Amino acid sequence: MNITNKQKYNTIMAQPVNKTMVIFLFLFLAVGYMGMKQSQHTQQDLYESQHLTEPGSFTSGAEGPAVDKVGNLYAVNYQRQQTIGKIYPDGTAEIFVELPGESIGNGIRFNSKGDMLIADYVNHNILKVDMDSREISAFAHNAKMNQPNDIAIGADDRLYASDPNWSEETGQLWRIDPDGQTVLLEKNMGTTNGITVSPDEKTLYVNESVQRKVWAYDLYSDGNISNKRLLISFTDYGLDGMRCDVNGNLYITRHGKGTVIKVSPGGEVLREIPAAEGKNITNLAFGGPDGRTVYMTVADTGNIQFFRVEQPGRNWKLMQKTNSLGS
Repeated sequence: MNITNKQKYNTIMAQPVNKTMVIFLFLFLAVGYMGMKQSQHTQQDLYESQHLTEPGSFTSGAEGPAVDKVGNLYAVNYQRQQTIGKIYPDGTAEIFVELPGESIGNGIRFNSKGDMLIADYVNHNILKVDMDSREISAFAHNAKMNQPNDIAIGADDRLYASDPNWSEETGQLWRIDPDGQTVLLEKNMGTTNGITVSPDEKTLYVNESVQRKVWAYDLYSDGNISNKRLLISFTDYGLDGMRCDVNGNLYITRHGKGTVIKVSPGGEVLREIPAAEGKNITNLAFGGPDGRTVYMTVADTGNIQFFRVEQPGRNWKLMQKTNSLGS
């Protein structure tokens, strides 16, 4: 700092402090910083993965990402097991809730009321979290479930849950109605894992991790399914979480390979996106200010990574529609 600038600096600092201006300046800088972080996300080159949270910020049980109606991201096992972490758009995070007893979460979804729904694979539950009070209750329970794993949700608030039995390499498929009633849709499957609903609500997709197959079903307005058919299969690595964009393309995590594949509704592989680091990508969710940021939970790095895509996610678009109707 030269002499002239130092004199100006001393003169300014000698003036009485205007508390209103200080508060305004602080808010201006804070908003500017948040905007800069969001701009970094939206201006990022497509399909180039980056870290959002620090490696090791989650346990090796990092899973179940989902975005709420205002853009905050949630995932299970932040800092330690049995927690739900809340990640703000700038990447800062905190523990949102701790699950009771021995419960451990996996998949997370939000219903049209804004409630958080969590697959509790230890106690055969679907838990519900009131986002205002943070009160946790059992939304659905069925002792015949192996361990509800990933969950998908329809526009009618019906849930669909994969239910693997890892030791026997088998699985089941469940529907959970808005009143909490459980319905077994199919048994004697492979290790059911990733699950999602198409944008037109007419197709339910379920994958089997060990068998490396992705199945498609016709989905009806009453929540029943039929016409099971093989969409695509693989000869190596596992399959885990799965989500649709608004065009009906599937984004599927290749557990052990460290990539996400983009698959057309017709079963054609369109692109493969590598993680910035790590091999065990467990699940993903669309979010960001325009729904075009794909967040990935990565188990072996213990963090969340993200990349940008051309089209927003189906769940993100559904959430925006729900917000518009509710406003």
